[in-house]
Parts: sequence; structure tokens; C-alpha cells
Amino acid sequence: MKLPSPLSSVLAPVLRRVPLASHSTEQVLLELDLGRGVAENPPGSPIEALRSLHTPLLRSIVDHLRKAERDKDVVGLIAAIGDAPLTLAQSAELRAAVASFRAAGKATLAWSPSFGELGPGNTGYHLATAFEEVWLQPSGAVGLVGFAGEAVFLREALDKIGVQPQLGQRHEYKTAADLFMRSNMSEPHREMITRLLESSTETLVSDVAADRGLEVAAVRAVLADAPVHAADAVTRGLVDTLGYRDQAYAAMRTRVGADPTLRYVERHGASKLESVLGPMTRMPGHKSVIGLIQASGAIHLGRGDGGSPLSGSSVGSDALCAALRAAGRDEHVKAVVLRIDSPGGSYVASDAIRREIQVLREGGTPVVASMASVAASGGYFIAMPCDTILASPGTVTGSIGVLAGKNVLREGLQRIGVNRETVAVAPRAAMFSSNQPFSDDELAVLESWLDEVYADFTAKAAADRKMGVEELRAVAKGRVWSGADAAERGLVDTLGGLEEAIAAACRLGRVDRDKAEVRTIPRHRPLQGLMPRESSEAVEARIASPTLLGVAEGPALWRRVLPELTGLFGTPYAGVLSLPPLRLPGLLPL
Repeated sequence: MKLPSPLSSVLAPVLRRVPLASHSTEQVLLELDLGRGVAENPPGSPIEALRSLHTPLLRSIVDHLRKAERDKDVVGLIAAIGDAPLTLAQSAELRAAVASFRAAGKATLAWSPSFGELGPGNTGYHLATAFEEVWLQPSGAVGLVGFAGEAVFLREALDKIGVQPQLGQRHEYKTAADLFMRSNMSEPHREMITRLLESSTETLVSDVAADRGLEVAAVRAVLADAPVHAADAVTRGLVDTLGYRDQAYAAMRTRVGADPTLRYVERHGASKLESVLGPMTRMPGHKSVIGLIQASGAIHLGRGDGGSPLSGSSVGSDALCAALRAAGRDEHVKAVVLRIDSPGGSYVASDAIRREIQVLREGGTPVVASMASVAASGGYFIAMPCDTILASPGTVTGSIGVLAGKNVLREGLQRIGVNRETVAVAPRAAMFSSNQPFSDDELAVLESWLDEVYADFTAKAAADRKMGVEELRAVAKGRVWSGADAAERGLVDTLGGLEEAIAAACRLGRVDRDKAEVRTIPRHRPLQGLMPRESSEAVEARIASPTLLGVAEGPALWRRVLPELTGLFGTPYAGVLSLPPLRLPGLLPL
């Protein structure tokens, strides 16, 4: 195996002692262990690589299952689901891969000790129903309770400490400002969240009903009674067999009629390094390449390599634009899939990325947007210029709106004996200082700017989606939609996961899917961030910022902690095109 420098000097001695997975005629039972969930991105730093050693990549699982469909040595698939921290969008992608694996005549079985222990087990059970058999530990339960959401409001707390929020938003569904401006949920806010949860629950119910051969009404009845204990789950047709892990695995071995080698899905046919970093990039020269560019995290200006340890992954516009340009320069890249898992952020950074996508398309390279768990606000902004947009039914998207403003801290600081004085030598030099409120003139400037950004966003979205501006604005107003509802309203083109997006890119690029190489751009090199760059065109640097907290923890902290902290201290929010900080277990990554 040839490794890209500088990884080669570090890892080559190790890899000489790491054999490739066997390609003999042994029979293999693939195992899917989702105890730690799945990761959307390969690790971008040595610290992330260590923390994510046992967290499989979603793309790697799907890719290896697809290859295993035609592997005569693979006799089946067994999954140990447990309390899998999956989103509905991730579950949908895995379900599609399992369904295709089943269609190839392979045996499948899902086992779990419990689908939620007296709590929600929606997405784990949603995935399990895609398998031919569902087993449950006798002491377990099926927590098919449906989805719920929460929003936090700080206005009363801010009033008590003397903080004055001054925020504007476009329009009533762009509810991020409500965190600071209100003490309870507005009717538009409640309407938006209710519909988002209803749509996701509809997807959950219909999928479970179809796979388990149940009536929709019967599944709805389970929602009212859940969590359902193990024995009752069998009676209701939710699971097939009660048994412990050893019994489920023994039954699967008996079923396939062999003594197969048990191997994780992501390890079959791959080196140990590849199972961590994802499918290794081949050397240039392949004639049919689909470029895969990841855009995960908050969007901001710059390279994307200066993120806070608390902020999780982020998308630097300079790095993402460089990756898009690199794809356009590579004659072997026939099309690009832009994989988006972002709540948005900077308006200017999002607009710069949109322009590079347009340039790439004008140069003859089709671009397909693949929405993961969330692609909202700025995340939607960078999806809308693509040739086609795919989303999961459970994707959180839309939020076409804008917000901006500040929190005035002067009175609150004075209450604790802290006095700040501001000196400005130009009329608007201190406009965004948290030490003084907006003047009437400054408020007029802010309102005018919000109008301009919203008009620009909606006009560009309408042009990209080939809709009338008023038609587009009817589904904008900052409103968040599920992928299913967004498809009905023309905000996305079709429903599907990453594999469907790659297939669409192959069609647009006139590439045979079975002969296509999917190449990550830029190649993931965890140590590359330590090296100097040759120029602004360099794509080796990470698009997503490193985080000391790892893949799973970072996004949760960004959405659930940093908005409150930044608001309390009067510092700018992540960007004017940001998704409201919602708590939606099973829909947004936690």
C-alpha cells in the first residue's frame, strides 16, 4: 500500500506489521456494531484518530456493504445495535444499505439488549426493522415513543442580570433570536417544530409498518403505549425472537449453515488503517472518478483550521473552495458529490462557496448535494446551486432566513461592580459594542442590512431552484423543514442518502457506477495540518477544524452550549445564516 506523505513516514513501520483482511475462500459473517454510533467524517487530526478508533464511518459501512453484496464469501450480516446514538437520517442511509444487501440474497439479523431502556429507542429500532429478523433481550424493551424537541429561552434570566438583547431576524420562523428575546415559544416557532417532529414521526411509523408487515394504525398504537416490554413486543409483531446475544449469534451461525469468520463490516476487505480513515484514495490516473467533498460543521471564513476545542468541526470557506477548484482541475473527476452536514454560519463564507460551485459547474463538472443529518441556513445556501439535491426524509434543512444583533452587557456588569467605558472616533465605530445599545440610526442600518441579506438569500435560492421569488419566500421565512417536507416543496429534488447521491453523480458525469472510483477531496491526512502550505490553492489542509473533544461530542456542545455562552457574554453568534440551537434527539446529532 502506498501512503500519501507525510503519513507514510509515521505509519509505514506500523503498516508493515498490519496484514490486509483475508481474501481467501473463508466464509465471513459480517458484524455491525453501533455502540458508539457512526461518524460522518474521517478524523482530521491525530487526537481525533485516536478518539474515533472504534467509531465506524457511515460512508465506510455503506461502501463495504455494497461490495459485500457480490462477495460470494460473505454469508450474512448480524447487527448489535444497543443504544445506538444515530440520527434518523443516518438510520435511513444504513437501512437502504441493509435492504440492498438483503436483496442480494444474504441473511440478516439485528439484535439489541434494548431499544431504549425506559426511554427513546426510535432510531435504533428504525434501523433494526430493515433486517430480516429482529431479536431482543428478554429484559429489554422497544422504546418506540416518537420524537420530541426542546428549546431554551433566556430572556428572564438576562433581565435579572441586566443584559439587554438587541437582535433582528428575517422572518418569524428564524427563531435563533428567540433564545435571547423571548421567555417562551412563539406560535410560528411551535408550528415549525411541531411539523418537523410530525414529519419525522411519519417517516418512522411508515418505515416500521412496511418492514414489519403491520398496519400504520398498529404502529401508532405502539407510540401511545411505548416503551413496550419484550414479551409484549413479540405479541405486537415488533420483534421476532427474545434471546441474549450468544443465542442470537448462535442462531445466525446455524442459519447460514457454516462456521463463518466474524468480521466487522468496515474491516472486511480493508486494511486496519482504511477501517479507521475510510476507503484509501487511489493514485491519480483512474479514468472514472467521483469526487467526494465533505462540508461538516459551522461555516466560517478562512481555512478552517483554527477552531476552538469546544466548537467541534467547522467548514472553512477557503479550504472548501480550494477543494472545489482542485476537483475542477482534475481531468479524471467526472462529477462531485458535496456531502453537507452543517447548521450554517457565515453569510459571506456561504456565498463564496456557492460561487465556486457555480464555477465548477460552468467548467463542465456536475455537482450533487447530499444532505446528511442537517443542512440548514448556510448549509442550505451551499446546497442550492448544485445540479441536484438529495436529502434523507429525516434531514433537518431549510431555515432560509437571517439574524443579527448583540447583547448589551453594561447594566449587568455594573450590578457586579464592573464599569466599562467606550471611546469611538467615528459615528459607527462602536456600533456592535456590547457596552451600549443601538442608536436609532444604527438600528435602521441593522434592519436595512437584514432586509438586504434576506432578499439576496431568497433571490439566489429562487434562481438556483428555478422557482419564483414569491413561491420561494412562502417556504422561507427562516423555517426549518424535514427532508420529506422539503422535497414536497421543491427545496430538494429527491430523497436518498450518500450512495444514491453518488449514483446520481455517476449519471450526470456519464460514469458507470460499478467502475467509478469515489475519491475524497482533499485526501484526509491527520498530520497535514502541521505542515506549511504551498499556496492558497493547497487543498491538503482540513476543511473541518480539529477538536480536542472528538467526533461525537463537538457538534453537541456547539449547538447546545456555545450559543448560550456567546449570548451571555455578548459575543457574535456563529453567523447570520445559522440554525436555531434546538434540542431534537434523534434528528440532530447529540
